[in-house]
Parts: sequence; structure tokens; C-alpha cells
Amino acid sequence: MTDPQSPLPRSKQPPRRTEMHVRPTAPILPASNIQGNALMVVIAIMAFLACLTLGAVSMVRATAAGWQSQISREITIQIKPEDGLDMNKALVRARDLALTFVGTRDGTIMDDDATARLLEPWLGSGLDINDLPVPRLVIITIDETHPPDFAAMRALLKEEVPQAFLDDHRTWVDRLVSMARTTVLVGSGILLLVFVAMVLTVVFATRGALSGNRHIIEVLHFVGAEGSFVAQEFQKHFLKISLKGAAAGGLAAAMLFALASYWQSRSLATPESDQTAALFGTFSIGVMGYLGIFATMIVIALLTTLTARFTVIRTIYEIDLIRSDPARTDGLISD
Repeated sequence: MTDPQSPLPRSKQPPRRTEMHVRPTAPILPASNIQGNALMVVIAIMAFLACLTLGAVSMVRATAAGWQSQISREITIQIKPEDGLDMNKALVRARDLALTFVGTRDGTIMDDDATARLLEPWLGSGLDINDLPVPRLVIITIDETHPPDFAAMRALLKEEVPQAFLDDHRTWVDRLVSMARTTVLVGSGILLLVFVAMVLTVVFATRGALSGNRHIIEVLHFVGAEGSFVAQEFQKHFLKISLKGAAAGGLAAAMLFALASYWQSRSLATPESDQTAALFGTFSIGVMGYLGIFATMIVIALLTTLTARFTVIRTIYEIDLIRSDPARTDGLISD
């Protein structure tokens, strides 16, 4: 008798089963195709334009605020020359009277050389101020948050130094504030139009890209895939596309502002830089500007993703309607 525990002869042993290898699952949607690449380019262009407009509006707002601050930071006391008037004593007296008010910080008397430099573009160099009846100026630096009582200061100066005239630049400040508000309002309107155009472009481009993959939605739905699963797959696919496009456009806009700011800082005191700074101010958009560019990129990505999800869900709804009643195709969107 043979021992039941003894191993079977090699010829009588059952054949070993081959190990099963599970093939890696391929993505449902192709990683890149013509529709996806076109959508990425469209998103990059619209993101670049939106971020560029956002940065320009931030730059204009900061420049206008800087202009307003520079003008409202100082007031001017002008003293007109008269026969028998000791100009130096009148300048010192006007400065001291102005500094007695709460809200003033410092006072500077413009000397003869500084006054001559102000008139040099019109009267030429080598001007002797004493030969001409030129008014003299006292510049008073004030606290912008708590300015002094200009009416009381004007009345006191008129009483103590009758030749003095106080200019608090209120007219210029009001005009500048009005101009700044109008400029920011126009820029915000342009930004709003750009965002609306971006939304419409991204929505229609996303729907166009999905129309080329409608057959994939139909096949997945026919084999029993749930609508939420199909929508999630398309959502992830278009999220990647939108993030790449929005990042490309946003980074291009940020680099443009960074390069312009670097060029301006490297070309100070040149005619080109001075003219550019006079027209547009500094090209630095600050931390808030870059945060706005980042927020715009996120909004574009979310917008594309939500559009893809809603379009897939509506496509599945249309397929179910057609399957339930093939004759019921009126009112459905044809891709």
C-alpha cells in the first residue's frame, strides 16, 4: 500500500494554474485630442486677457491713490511781494502760524534757488528773484488722516499776514478723485466685459469639446455606467485641461507685469521710464494683484469643470428621453 501522505509522482500532479495579470485600466477619455488642445488654448488666451485687465485695473487704482495722497499731503502758503514788505519775516511768520494748528507736521520755506528752479522752464536760467515781483511759497506738510482746520488757518493768516494766500489744493484733489473714480469705473466695466466674454467663450468651447466625445457618453451609459460616474470622469478630465490652460494664461500675465516692473526699476531717470511712469504709474501690481490673478485662474478652472459636469448630465438626460420615446427629439440640443 502506498502512503497517502507521500507526494504524487510528477507525472500525476495537477498542472499549475498560470497567475492572472490584470491589465491596467486605460483612461476613458484620451489624454489629448484636437478638441482638448483647442479648449486649452482658448482657456489660456481668455485667462491671459482677464488677468491682464485685472492687473491693469489694480495698477490704475494704485496710481490714482498715489496721486491723491501726494497732493493731499501738502498745502501751500503763497505770499505776494509788496513795497515795504520784509519777505523773509513774512515767510517765517506764515510758517509758524500754520504750524500752530493741530494736523500740521512740518513747514518748509522755498528759498531763492528753489523758486528760480521752478521758473527756469519759462524764464531761463540765471534768474535773480529780487529783480522780479515773484511770489514766495511755504510748503506745509499735513496729516492726511486728521487734516487741520483750513478755514481757521486761512482766516488767521489773512489777519496776521495780509499778503498770504492759503492753497489747500481742494480743487485739484476733488478733480483728481473724480478722475480716479471715473478711470477705475471704466476699468472695472472693461474687466466685467472681459469676464463675461471669458465665461461665454469657456462655456461654449467646453460644450464644443464635449460634443466630440458624445459617443463615449452614450457607450458608457448604454453599458450601465451611472450618470454620476460618467460625469465625474469627464469632470476630472476637463479640470486638468482647464488648470493647464488657466495656469499658462495667468502665469504669462504675471510674468508680463513682473518683467515690466523689472524694466522700469532698471531704467530709472531715463526719458522712456519717466514718460511711462507719468502716463501709467508703476507697473507693480502688488501682492493683491497677484492674488487676483491666482483667483482668476481658479475661477476659470471651476467654471470649465462645472460646465463639463452639467453638459454630461444633460446629455445623459437627453439620451434617456430618446430611449424612452425615439420620436421625442424636439427641444433637444443637437451637437
